[in-house]
Amino acid sequence: MSFLWVVRPGLVHDSEWLEALPSGYAEKIGNRGCIIKWAPQQEVLAHFAVGGFWTHNGWNSTLESICEGVPMICSPCFEDQLVNAKYVSDVWEIGLRFKKEVERGEIERGIKRVMVEREGEEMRERILCLKEKVDVCLKEGGSSYQHLEDLISYILSF
Repeated sequence: MSFLWVVRPGLVHDSEWLEALPSGYAEKIGNRGCIIKWAPQQEVLAHFAVGGFWTHNGWNSTLESICEGVPMICSPCFEDQLVNAKYVSDVWEIGLRFKKEVERGEIERGIKRVMVEREGEEMRERILCLKEKVDVCLKEGGSSYQHLEDLISYILSF
């Protein structure tokens, strides 16, 4: 199982980029993963090989994952992320949520749950149904499309 890990420079306090990782970590993962500074998130999520998305559950990330039909592993940090993660895991059941502090074994179990177990297949089925609903709403004549048209008309009426 390969992974792509985007680590934004300066995100970890007192660290430029990867200094907080254990010594030799990048070499140890070898070809099993790729750590980069930035990626076009929605394009990555749209790729057929993506089986899951470990996210902080900001609203944009959550919507992009739903729009691309990718189940989530949720690690919210604060504010709206906590509510978004609760909806993803407990209401829509299209992902699972980690507690604030998470151990290595729990990470491994969570990834397996989403990627290879029946629970992950069920998440994928539910998120694909949700994706289809989103697609209908965004098409011409769909509710989101129409509400945006109405807003634009309202603004232009002044």
